[in-house]
Amino acid sequence: MIQSISELLRMLHLPKPMHPLVALVDYKDIRADTSHLGMGYVLNFYKISFKKHFAGQIRYGQGYYDFEEGGLSFTAPNQVIAAAEEEKDYSGYTLLFHPDFIRNYTIGKNIVKYGFFAYSVAEALYLSDKEKQVIFSVFDAIAIELDNNIDQFSQDVLVTQIELLLNYSSRFYNRQFITRKVVHNELIVEMESYLNGFFNSEKPLFGGPPTVQQVAAHLKVSPRYLSDMLRSLTGQTTQQHIHNKLIDRAKDILSTSNLTIAEIAYQLGFEYPQSFNKLFKNKTRVSPLEYRQSFNN
Repeated sequence: MIQSISELLRMLHLPKPMHPLVALVDYKDIRADTSHLGMGYVLNFYKISFKKHFAGQIRYGQGYYDFEEGGLSFTAPNQVIAAAEEEKDYSGYTLLFHPDFIRNYTIGKNIVKYGFFAYSVAEALYLSDKEKQVIFSVFDAIAIELDNNIDQFSQDVLVTQIELLLNYSSRFYNRQFITRKVVHNELIVEMESYLNGFFNSEKPLFGGPPTVQQVAAHLKVSPRYLSDMLRSLTGQTTQQHIHNKLIDRAKDILSTSNLTIAEIAYQLGFEYPQSFNKLFKNKTRVSPLEYRQSFNN
């Protein structure tokens, strides 16, 4: 693990940072051989990178898409940065900041809400020309502030600029979900098919209901990206979609079989029937038994 920003800059043969807890790196200034990082590495601080050129294509759902214009990627502390993320053929900027730099600010408590720190590199933020201008203006403002002599206002200003960068990124990610709606709709269709197949099989009986991680792995996207995308397009998270599909299957069984409520619960992967009863009533406002009885009226 690379523990400090100063350590990373030394590895890259760059000058030590003006502030030990925050730095902005221009990739064109890196002269060091970074091949030793090819096996992957872990940082103890946040990393926000704009890469002007991504090599090759990025997969979204069942298709591959060219992103030659580059994009913005986010890494939180203790995440492994693999070689695939660190292509050599690009230019751009990387903002590095330690959790301690923002710890006593509101953003320090709220940074977990920015789900894109949990996205994979294939889910980077790809910016329009206008969006690039906005992001570059924030990077430029950070660079100017870091070039000034550090004073009692420096940290407040820099933290405000970091928060601005994250808020713009949230806005632009929401736009990306919408503009790639066709691609994402394909993911939703595939997810629905996967869940239908899962609940119509014996898998729940032996392994329980599908998890968000299982669904995301099947779709080849990160769990947080999938939930954020679904929330943006459907208003519901992955877990809510799983529960809805489970309830639909439960309704089918309740209305077409003579299985007991407990047997249905076990068939759907619940260890305890009362857990099934609670979820069903929470989603439908009636108990499984009441739902079944409604067909006999």
